[in-house]
Amino acid sequence: MNLKEAGRINQYQMDRNQFIGLILMFALLAVYFTWFAPAPPTPEETVNQKEPAADRTASSRAADVRTKAVEPSDSLIAVENFIKYGAFAFAVEDQEETQKIENEDLIITFSSRGGRIKEVVLKNHRDYTGNPFKLVDASKSQINVIMDHQGKKINLNDLNYSFIKNKAGDTTQVIYTLSNGSFSIRHIYNISKKGFQIGFKTQSDNLNSVLNPTAITYQWNHALNRAERTLEDSRRNANVRYYLANDEYDELPETSDDFEEETLGSQIHWVSFKQKFFSAAIISEKPFNSGYINQKVDFSDSSSIKYMSMNLAIPYSDFVSGLDMKYYFGTNKYNILKEVAPEFEENLDIGWGPLPVVNKFLIIPIFNFLQGFMSNYGLIIVVIVIIIRLILSPLTYKSHMSMAKMRAMKPELDELKEKHGKDMQKMQQEQMNLYRQVGINPLSGCIPVLLQMPILFSLFFFFPNAVELRGESFLWAHDLSTYDSILNLPFEIPFYGDHVSLFTLLMTLSTIATIWSNGQVSASMQGPMKTLQYIMPIMMLFFLNNYASGLTFYYFISNMVTFGQTVLFRKLIDEDKIHQALQENKKKNAGKKKSKFQQRLEDAMKANQEAQRNKKRKK
Repeated sequence: MNLKEAGRINQYQMDRNQFIGLILMFALLAVYFTWFAPAPPTPEETVNQKEPAADRTASSRAADVRTKAVEPSDSLIAVENFIKYGAFAFAVEDQEETQKIENEDLIITFSSRGGRIKEVVLKNHRDYTGNPFKLVDASKSQINVIMDHQGKKINLNDLNYSFIKNKAGDTTQVIYTLSNGSFSIRHIYNISKKGFQIGFKTQSDNLNSVLNPTAITYQWNHALNRAERTLEDSRRNANVRYYLANDEYDELPETSDDFEEETLGSQIHWVSFKQKFFSAAIISEKPFNSGYINQKVDFSDSSSIKYMSMNLAIPYSDFVSGLDMKYYFGTNKYNILKEVAPEFEENLDIGWGPLPVVNKFLIIPIFNFLQGFMSNYGLIIVVIVIIIRLILSPLTYKSHMSMAKMRAMKPELDELKEKHGKDMQKMQQEQMNLYRQVGINPLSGCIPVLLQMPILFSLFFFFPNAVELRGESFLWAHDLSTYDSILNLPFEIPFYGDHVSLFTLLMTLSTIATIWSNGQVSASMQGPMKTLQYIMPIMMLFFLNNYASGLTFYYFISNMVTFGQTVLFRKLIDEDKIHQALQENKKKNAGKKKSKFQQRLEDAMKANQEAQRNKKRKK
């Protein structure tokens, strides 16, 4: 037997002897209080000791004779605490003390129980009822730190820490200490004058003497308070997100209402509880070893969006040597999030694929620049429309030129239609030949429109998720971050809702007017495509009725500017000159060979015609 094994045996014998001694002590105390402790005084004896009978009123005598419960002995409680908490029993107290610390953006309530953050209020934001918004609610959120002591799980939230507050320049330092003289744990919080980040460090002395060298469990159970008017939309935009040490970002399904969970085997840098406009997160310089996260919806609780939880494993050596972490309790604003931690801006939904690039490097810089000069967000949206339309004006002009060429060829197209009206495939083939002869590329009008689509789609994500628009009113819209309602319906229309959004209605009407006035309707669109152009705006009326009024207002103003550009370009473009130039091209290209692309296109059309003929013959 080596020395290490002998030491383990001796340690086991000591632990067993201590345990047997505690059981015997507890049994003796129980026997003493059951059979040998002096009986408590009777109510009459107690009354006689307090005051003379002659001075007592009838009501006071009646009160004095009430039976009083016998409180547990302090010695018995001490034994129970020692059995449960071991060396940490000295810090078990019933009384909890709280401290409130404020900066320009937050009101943080700290608790002596566990030396933890208990509640966080965002000073400059309110919920849908108009009350100060509690991002972390003491009744719905709890942070636990669980350690292994003598085979027992000790939750630091059961222990009371001593409190000290220091001031160093613009930073307030809050220190919670748990110490019995032989070992200590310190939680140190640093709160800046403004901002949403709270520095969090741990320090310890001689913990090896009382703790088993196993991972420390960091647990955060959190119910997201409802902040927005539309509960369904809030739930669709809330989930748990995380970033791993191998530079991999991921999240639980955002739109799911089911119970979702995931075990994280890799090291973790940060985990956040994200909702539409706000996030609460823990970020660690030294990554957590592993973790478990989950989320669910409780449909019986309309005051909460989702219930979320994280269980993270802190390496024992990191905890003992000291952790360097921070909390984030704040808004999902890109310029703020990107400074918090790597990939932390993923807590803001600004699209997928190339759309985030457009938002990050075009839309957001323009928006932030205008904020420095203007305070009315409705006017900011108008100016953004004008700037974007100016940027896209070369593409828009090229598209209008293509449509003008097609309008100029309308007489020739009408002749072809009269000649081959019953044979649509032959008509299309002859139309392609005509376009080739005069030098018109049918795709030249579509390509500029397609190049504009990333900007239009990026705005579809930017405006509904821009926290800057939250609570900002413009005209009849009380909040540009949600729908504007001019009429609440006594019933709900399927796929539409129970209200009428005026900006969405104006957007739809202006889109239809723009399509109607566009020369593309009569020149290039044929058959069912004409009808489809009008169906799409109607569909958007249903789809966008519940969306942010800032978005539908942008689309409405954009349609009006587009309508103005169409009128301007028509005045600037001389279609007679264009027709003359196309006829000259027709003469020049009379003997010109077809390009490989045109040849392949015609071959495909011929093959399609042959297939249709064979199909008719079989019938």
